[in-house]
Amino acid sequence: QVQLVESGGGLVQPGGSLRLSCVASGSSFSIYDMGWYRQAPGQQRHLVATITSGGATNYVDSVKGRFTISRDNAKKTMYLQLNSLKPEDTAVYYCNSKRVTSGGRKYEYWGQGTQVTVSS
Repeated sequence: QVQLVESGGGLVQPGGSLRLSCVASGSSFSIYDMGWYRQAPGQQRHLVATITSGGATNYVDSVKGRFTISRDNAKKTMYLQLNSLKPEDTAVYYCNSKRVTSGGRKYEYWGQGTQVTVSS
């Protein structure tokens, strides 16, 4: 069982920055693929960025060049650096972890979310 706790959200002006953190409890953090998702009011949850257990990263086009995902396995923590924020980045941001065992069993966990509001 893995528990994920996000923090770092808040209210920021357009063009500003935030750093989100996701701290995991339990063991084996390093073998999980991790990701950030976001959900704006009235919309579905969408993928923002992912980082594999090996450190490979991927971003949705709308955040490329502005957001940076990273992880510190020793601290069991994943980060999302948000720069050049836009009002359309306003959403609840969720942390996700997943892995699939060699036997095909899938494990997936979600955090409770942290609100990011970009407004002047």
